[in-house]
Amino acid sequence: MKTVLTNKNISIRTRRRALECYIEPILMYGCEAWTISKQTQKKLEATEMWFLRRMMRMSWTAKKTNDTVLEEAHTTRLLISKIRKRQATFFGHVMRREKLENLVTTGMLEGKRSRRKQREKLIEGLTDWLKAGKSLEAIEATKDRKKWRTMIANAVKQGT
Repeated sequence: MKTVLTNKNISIRTRRRALECYIEPILMYGCEAWTISKQTQKKLEATEMWFLRRMMRMSWTAKKTNDTVLEEAHTTRLLISKIRKRQATFFGHVMRREKLENLVTTGMLEGKRSRRKQREKLIEGLTDWLKAGKSLEAIEATKDRKKWRTMIANAVKQGT
């Protein structure tokens, strides 16, 4: 795909579409189950910018800011919001099923917790992104599909 993505004879819009169709699905494989920490988010944003710089044939040593690269590519950062939207959609699906996946996703399993720092749960990241307040509010919102879809749409509009 390098020859297609870096070809100057192809418009930037077409190259961006090729990136979205062929590369992003590979990058986002299994993202519904990821817990995105600040460090992971920075890495994903850096990867997105790396792809754009490669498409625009800009050296990483060139003193161009990310905002400049985004302006020249006529785009914005979309990867994190796409991942969060997929996570929220999948989370709503799992919460409505009320099976074993529900227990695993919410983290409400019996047993002892380890003594070290606790891992971040998927639901905690989603409630922060959706600005739902508490995780119980988000779980209750999944029961009503219309309300859940509205919450997701509002979060996508606001960005990450």
